[in-house]
Amino acid sequence: MSRIALVTCRPAPDISVDRDLPPLVAELERCGADAVAAEWDDPDVDWAAFDLVVLRSTWDYSWRRAEFLRWAGHCAAVTRLANPVDVLRWNTDKRYLGELARAGVPTVPTVYVAPGDTPALPDDRAFVVKPASGAGARYAARYTPAERDTALAQVARMHAEGLTAMVQPYVDGIDAGGERAVLFYGGRFLHAVRKGAVLAPGVAFDARKVAHPALEPWRPTDAERAVADRALAAVPGGAERLLYARVDLVDGPDGQPCVMELELVEPNLFLSAVHPGSLPAVAEAILKAAG
Repeated sequence: MSRIALVTCRPAPDISVDRDLPPLVAELERCGADAVAAEWDDPDVDWAAFDLVVLRSTWDYSWRRAEFLRWAGHCAAVTRLANPVDVLRWNTDKRYLGELARAGVPTVPTVYVAPGDTPALPDDRAFVVKPASGAGARYAARYTPAERDTALAQVARMHAEGLTAMVQPYVDGIDAGGERAVLFYGGRFLHAVRKGAVLAPGVAFDARKVAHPALEPWRPTDAERAVADRALAAVPGGAERLLYARVDLVDGPDGQPCVMELELVEPNLFLSAVHPGSLPAVAEAILKAAG
Protein backbone atom coordinates (compact mmCIF):
# COMPACT_ATOMS: atom_id res chain seq x y z
CA MET A 1 0.00 0.00 0.00
CA SER A 2 1.43 3.37 -1.06
CA ARG A 3 1.68 6.10 1.58
CA ILE A 4 0.96 9.47 0.02
CA ALA A 5 1.00 12.96 1.53
CA LEU A 6 -0.94 15.76 -0.12
CA VAL A 7 0.67 18.95 1.09
CA THR A 8 -1.29 22.03 2.08
CA CYS A 9 -0.80 25.00 4.41
CA ARG A 10 -2.18 26.21 7.71
CA PRO A 11 -5.63 27.84 7.57
CA ALA A 12 -5.59 31.63 7.78
CA PRO A 13 -8.07 34.44 7.11
CA ASP A 14 -6.29 35.44 3.89
CA ILE A 15 -5.79 31.88 2.60
CA SER A 16 -8.41 30.20 0.41
CA VAL A 17 -9.86 26.86 1.45
CA ASP A 18 -8.67 23.94 -0.68
CA ARG A 19 -11.99 22.30 -1.47
CA ASP A 20 -10.28 19.72 -3.70
CA LEU A 21 -8.23 18.27 -0.86
CA PRO A 22 -10.82 16.14 1.03
CA PRO A 23 -12.29 14.49 -2.10
CA LEU A 24 -8.81 13.79 -3.47
CA VAL A 25 -7.71 12.14 -0.22
CA ALA A 26 -10.93 10.09 -0.25
CA GLU A 27 -10.41 9.05 -3.88
CA LEU A 28 -6.85 7.90 -3.21
CA GLU A 29 -8.03 5.88 -0.21
CA ARG A 30 -10.80 4.37 -2.31
CA CYS A 31 -8.10 3.26 -4.74
CA GLY A 32 -6.21 1.51 -1.95
CA ALA A 33 -3.63 4.13 -0.93
CA ASP A 34 -2.88 5.38 2.56
CA ALA A 35 -3.35 9.09 1.87
CA VAL A 36 -3.24 12.04 4.26
CA ALA A 37 -3.28 15.82 4.03
CA ALA A 38 -0.31 17.45 5.77
CA GLU A 39 0.82 21.05 6.30
CA TRP A 40 4.24 21.71 4.81
CA ASP A 41 5.56 23.54 7.87
CA ASP A 42 4.27 21.06 10.48
CA PRO A 43 7.42 20.02 12.40
CA ASP A 44 5.78 16.79 13.58
CA VAL A 45 5.35 15.30 10.09
CA ASP A 46 7.83 12.55 9.19
CA TRP A 47 8.14 13.10 5.46
CA ALA A 48 10.43 10.10 5.07
CA ALA A 49 7.50 7.87 6.01
CA PHE A 50 5.76 8.59 2.69
CA ASP A 51 6.37 6.98 -0.68
CA LEU A 52 5.34 10.19 -2.42
CA VAL A 53 4.76 13.77 -1.31
CA VAL A 54 2.55 15.81 -3.66
CA LEU A 55 2.23 19.57 -3.34
CA ARG A 56 -1.42 20.46 -3.41
CA SER A 57 -2.27 23.81 -1.81
CA THR A 58 0.77 25.43 -0.19
CA TRP A 59 -0.86 28.76 -0.86
CA ASP A 60 1.21 30.72 1.66
CA TYR A 61 4.59 29.90 0.11
CA SER A 62 5.01 33.19 -1.74
CA TRP A 63 5.59 35.20 1.45
CA ARG A 64 7.92 32.52 2.83
CA ARG A 65 9.71 31.43 -0.31
CA ALA A 66 13.15 30.79 1.20
CA GLU A 67 11.68 28.79 4.08
CA PHE A 68 9.43 26.87 1.71
CA LEU A 69 12.30 25.95 -0.60
CA ARG A 70 14.41 24.80 2.35
CA TRP A 71 11.56 22.52 3.39
CA ALA A 72 11.20 21.23 -0.18
CA GLY A 73 14.91 20.46 -0.32
CA HIS A 74 14.72 18.52 2.93
CA CYS A 75 11.64 16.65 1.76
CA ALA A 76 13.20 15.74 -1.57
CA ALA A 77 16.25 14.37 0.25
CA VAL A 78 14.20 11.80 2.17
CA THR A 79 11.42 10.84 -0.26
CA ARG A 80 9.97 11.55 -3.71
CA LEU A 81 8.58 15.06 -4.08
CA ALA A 82 6.27 16.22 -6.87
CA ASN A 83 7.03 18.42 -8.53
CA PRO A 84 10.85 18.19 -8.25
CA VAL A 85 12.53 20.72 -6.01
CA ASP A 86 14.58 22.33 -8.80
CA VAL A 87 11.33 22.93 -10.70
CA LEU A 88 9.82 24.51 -7.59
CA ARG A 89 12.83 26.78 -7.19
CA TRP A 90 12.57 27.89 -10.83
CA ASN A 91 8.80 28.34 -10.83
CA THR A 92 8.47 30.24 -7.54
CA ASP A 93 10.27 33.19 -9.15
CA LYS A 94 8.25 34.64 -12.03
CA ARG A 95 11.41 35.70 -13.79
CA TYR A 96 10.88 32.35 -15.49
CA LEU A 97 8.53 34.26 -17.83
CA GLY A 98 11.58 35.94 -19.30
CA GLU A 99 13.16 32.53 -19.91
CA LEU A 100 10.01 31.32 -21.64
CA ALA A 101 9.99 34.42 -23.85
CA ARG A 102 13.64 33.90 -24.78
CA ALA A 103 12.75 30.30 -25.69
CA GLY A 104 10.17 31.60 -28.16
CA VAL A 105 7.07 30.97 -26.05
CA PRO A 106 4.42 33.71 -26.46
CA THR A 107 4.20 35.44 -23.07
CA VAL A 108 2.82 38.64 -21.60
CA PRO A 109 5.69 41.20 -21.86
CA THR A 110 7.25 41.66 -18.43
CA VAL A 111 9.77 44.06 -16.90
CA TYR A 112 11.35 43.15 -13.55
CA VAL A 113 12.20 45.81 -10.98
CA ALA A 114 14.48 44.52 -8.23
CA PRO A 115 14.98 46.39 -4.94
CA GLY A 116 17.15 49.40 -5.65
CA ASP A 117 16.01 49.69 -9.27
CA THR A 118 13.89 52.59 -10.49
CA PRO A 119 10.74 51.40 -12.27
CA ALA A 120 9.85 52.66 -15.72
CA LEU A 121 6.06 52.62 -15.83
CA PRO A 122 4.01 52.84 -19.04
CA ASP A 123 2.63 56.32 -19.73
CA ASP A 124 0.35 55.36 -22.62
CA ARG A 125 -1.71 52.40 -21.39
CA ALA A 126 -3.01 50.52 -18.35
CA PHE A 127 -0.52 48.27 -16.62
CA VAL A 128 -0.20 45.75 -13.79
CA VAL A 129 2.25 45.67 -10.90
CA LYS A 130 2.76 42.47 -8.90
CA PRO A 131 5.55 40.61 -7.11
CA ALA A 132 7.87 38.17 -8.86
CA SER A 133 7.08 35.73 -6.07
CA GLY A 134 3.34 35.78 -5.54
CA ALA A 135 0.19 33.70 -5.69
CA GLY A 136 -3.55 34.25 -5.63
CA ALA A 137 -3.22 37.83 -6.97
CA ARG A 138 -1.70 38.94 -3.65
CA TYR A 139 0.07 42.31 -3.96
CA ALA A 140 -1.19 42.66 -7.54
CA ALA A 141 -2.99 45.74 -8.86
CA ARG A 142 -4.08 47.31 -12.13
CA TYR A 143 -3.28 50.98 -12.87
CA THR A 144 -3.80 53.69 -15.43
CA PRO A 145 -0.98 56.14 -16.30
CA ALA A 146 -2.76 58.73 -14.14
CA GLU A 147 -2.22 56.44 -11.12
CA ARG A 148 1.55 56.41 -11.50
CA ASP A 149 2.24 57.74 -7.99
CA THR A 150 0.09 55.03 -6.41
CA ALA A 151 1.88 52.39 -8.46
CA LEU A 152 5.28 53.74 -7.42
CA ALA A 153 4.20 53.58 -3.79
CA GLN A 154 3.29 49.93 -4.28
CA VAL A 155 6.70 49.19 -5.80
CA ALA A 156 8.40 50.97 -2.89
CA ARG A 157 6.35 48.92 -0.42
CA MET A 158 7.35 45.66 -2.12
CA HIS A 159 11.00 46.70 -2.28
CA ALA A 160 10.92 47.45 1.44
CA GLU A 161 9.84 43.84 1.95
CA GLY A 162 12.65 42.56 -0.26
CA LEU A 163 10.36 41.67 -3.17
CA THR A 164 11.15 42.13 -6.84
CA ALA A 165 8.29 43.84 -8.68
CA MET A 166 6.94 42.90 -12.10
CA VAL A 167 5.41 45.44 -14.47
CA GLN A 168 3.24 44.18 -17.32
CA PRO A 169 0.88 45.88 -19.76
CA TYR A 170 -2.71 45.18 -18.83
CA VAL A 171 -3.93 42.71 -21.45
CA ASP A 172 -7.29 44.03 -22.64
CA GLY A 173 -8.20 40.59 -23.96
CA ILE A 174 -8.79 39.47 -20.37
CA ASP A 175 -11.86 41.71 -20.12
CA ALA A 176 -13.35 40.20 -23.26
CA GLY A 177 -12.22 36.57 -23.20
CA GLY A 178 -11.08 36.05 -19.63
CA GLU A 179 -8.16 33.84 -18.65
CA ARG A 180 -7.98 30.18 -19.66
CA ALA A 181 -6.22 27.61 -17.53
CA VAL A 182 -5.11 24.41 -19.29
CA LEU A 183 -4.27 21.63 -16.83
CA PHE A 184 -2.14 18.52 -17.18
CA TYR A 185 -1.69 15.62 -14.77
CA GLY A 186 0.55 12.61 -15.19
CA GLY A 187 1.83 14.01 -18.48
CA ARG A 188 -1.64 14.13 -20.03
CA PHE A 189 -4.17 16.87 -20.68
CA LEU A 190 -6.65 16.82 -17.79
CA HIS A 191 -9.17 19.61 -18.39
CA ALA A 192 -9.43 23.37 -18.80
CA VAL A 193 -11.37 26.26 -17.29
CA ARG A 194 -12.06 29.87 -18.11
CA LYS A 195 -12.32 32.60 -15.49
CA GLY A 196 -13.10 36.29 -15.51
CA ALA A 197 -10.76 39.20 -14.93
CA VAL A 198 -9.18 39.16 -11.46
CA LEU A 199 -7.89 42.73 -11.23
CA ALA A 200 -10.56 45.41 -11.26
CA PRO A 201 -9.76 49.11 -11.68
CA GLY A 202 -9.25 50.99 -8.42
CA VAL A 203 -8.74 47.93 -6.18
CA ALA A 204 -5.77 48.38 -3.85
CA PHE A 205 -2.79 46.07 -4.27
CA ASP A 206 -3.06 44.83 -0.69
CA ALA A 207 -6.82 44.16 -0.85
CA ARG A 208 -7.87 40.53 -1.04
CA LYS A 209 -9.05 39.50 -4.50
CA VAL A 210 -11.19 36.66 -5.78
CA ALA A 211 -8.49 34.65 -7.52
CA HIS A 212 -10.81 32.68 -9.81
CA PRO A 213 -14.03 34.60 -10.56
CA ALA A 214 -16.79 33.32 -12.85
CA LEU A 215 -15.26 29.87 -13.33
CA GLU A 216 -16.63 27.72 -16.12
CA PRO A 217 -15.50 24.64 -18.09
CA TRP A 218 -13.51 25.40 -21.20
CA ARG A 219 -12.48 23.44 -24.27
CA PRO A 220 -9.06 24.77 -25.29
CA THR A 221 -8.52 25.70 -28.90
CA ASP A 222 -5.77 24.14 -30.97
CA ALA A 223 -3.80 27.38 -30.64
CA GLU A 224 -4.14 27.33 -26.84
CA ARG A 225 -3.00 23.71 -26.65
CA ALA A 226 -0.04 24.50 -28.89
CA VAL A 227 1.11 27.41 -26.69
CA ALA A 228 0.64 25.32 -23.54
CA ASP A 229 2.73 22.53 -25.06
CA ARG A 230 5.47 25.00 -26.02
CA ALA A 231 5.55 26.38 -22.48
CA LEU A 232 5.89 22.92 -20.95
CA ALA A 233 8.60 21.96 -23.45
CA ALA A 234 10.65 24.95 -22.22
CA VAL A 235 10.68 23.83 -18.56
CA PRO A 236 14.28 23.18 -17.48
CA GLY A 237 15.02 19.47 -17.28
CA GLY A 238 12.03 18.49 -19.40
CA ALA A 239 8.28 18.35 -18.93
CA GLU A 240 8.36 14.57 -18.48
CA ARG A 241 9.51 15.11 -14.88
CA LEU A 242 6.33 17.00 -14.00
CA LEU A 243 3.49 15.24 -12.23
CA TYR A 244 1.19 18.23 -12.75
CA ALA A 245 1.14 21.57 -14.54
CA ARG A 246 -1.25 24.41 -15.25
CA VAL A 247 -0.73 26.90 -18.06
CA ASP A 248 -2.66 30.17 -17.69
CA LEU A 249 -3.35 31.88 -21.02
CA VAL A 250 -4.79 35.19 -22.20
CA ASP A 251 -5.29 36.70 -25.65
CA GLY A 252 -2.55 39.11 -26.63
CA PRO A 253 -3.00 42.26 -28.74
CA ASP A 254 -2.89 40.10 -31.88
CA GLY A 255 -5.77 37.97 -30.58
CA GLN A 256 -3.51 34.93 -30.15
CA PRO A 257 -3.00 33.11 -26.83
CA CYS A 258 0.05 33.89 -24.73
CA VAL A 259 1.23 32.69 -21.34
CA MET A 260 0.23 34.72 -18.31
CA GLU A 261 1.67 32.22 -15.82
CA LEU A 262 2.99 28.66 -15.74
CA GLU A 263 1.84 27.04 -12.49
CA LEU A 264 4.10 24.16 -11.42
CA VAL A 265 4.05 24.55 -7.62
CA GLU A 266 0.55 24.48 -6.15
CA PRO A 267 -2.01 25.12 -8.89
CA ASN A 268 -5.69 25.05 -8.08
CA LEU A 269 -7.04 22.09 -10.07
CA PHE A 270 -10.69 23.25 -10.03
CA LEU A 271 -11.91 19.73 -9.32
CA SER A 272 -14.75 20.41 -6.90
CA ALA A 273 -15.75 23.71 -8.48
CA VAL A 274 -15.82 22.71 -12.14
CA HIS A 275 -14.44 19.26 -12.97
CA PRO A 276 -15.28 16.64 -10.29
CA GLY A 277 -15.18 13.98 -12.99
CA SER A 278 -11.40 14.44 -13.22
CA LEU A 279 -10.80 13.09 -9.70
CA PRO A 280 -10.15 9.47 -10.81
CA ALA A 281 -7.62 10.58 -13.43
CA VAL A 282 -5.72 12.67 -10.88
CA ALA A 283 -5.71 9.85 -8.34
CA GLU A 284 -4.54 7.37 -10.98
CA ALA A 285 -1.61 9.61 -11.94
CA ILE A 286 -0.59 10.07 -8.31
CA LEU A 287 -0.73 6.34 -7.62
CA LYS A 288 1.36 5.65 -10.70
CA ALA A 289 3.96 8.19 -9.56
CA ALA A 290 4.02 6.62 -6.09
CA GLY A 291 4.88 3.27 -7.65
